[in-house]
Amino acid sequence: MHLRMFAVLTAGILLRFPAHAQQSHWASADDKTAKYIINMERKWAESVCVDNGVVASLLADDFQGTSTKGARFAKTDELKDEKSARTAHDCGLDEAKVHFFGDSVAVVYGREHAVGKDKSQPSAMVCQIWTDTWLKREGKWQIIASHDNRVECE
Repeated sequence: MHLRMFAVLTAGILLRFPAHAQQSHWASADDKTAKYIINMERKWAESVCVDNGVVASLLADDFQGTSTKGARFAKTDELKDEKSARTAHDCGLDEAKVHFFGDSVAVVYGREHAVGKDKSQPSAMVCQIWTDTWLKREGKWQIIASHDNRVECE
């Protein structure tokens, strides 16, 4: 009987406190983690032109992405792509904004460009916007998901 009264009393007390939503915020200009994330995003955008080996450490082993054509791809697919012959040049990150959700999740909204990425139009600039989801596991930030969309270049 005492155990039941204790359980009811405890439940009543806990229900009086509102659940706190996970705090979110946009990264400030001087946020060290955001600077690291943006630098890694820059290296990934540049890897279309140069084999800089960034994919192995950037993407989590359980990473899943969605290409501009709607196809799913994994880290192993991106590693193969990273090792393929480079035809693109003038690759770069145009924009990246980091939004943190608590201490271990970040969503990055970005835009990038490359000339020659589309092998059927080697002199055309290709632009895309993307959303990457980052997760901090065991003290290490990595991308766990990405979604790419090809857009008109500005």
